[in-house]
Amino acid sequence: MALYPQQKRRLRQQAHALKPVILIGSQGLTDAVQAEIDRGLLAHELLKIRISGHDRDAKQAMITAICEQQQAELVQTIGHIVTIYRKNPEK
Repeated sequence: MALYPQQKRRLRQQAHALKPVILIGSQGLTDAVQAEIDRGLLAHELLKIRISGHDRDAKQAMITAICEQQQAELVQTIGHIVTIYRKNPEK
């Protein structure tokens, strides 16, 4: 599921007012964090995640792992904040 540029722009506009719901700290990307991301995507479809305390390569690897495991699309990355989207088929 690839997003068109117009869809990404609309999602970025919607995400502007959101606060990060998931915080990834020094423990990294654990199964519990992945489960919480899944619950957040089911409830909201659009999530902001804060990834702190990691270097650029580790952060990019986490973003890739999150998107692959959650079957989500990366909307944008600004600093330590990542915005992802996954359509909920029930909505």
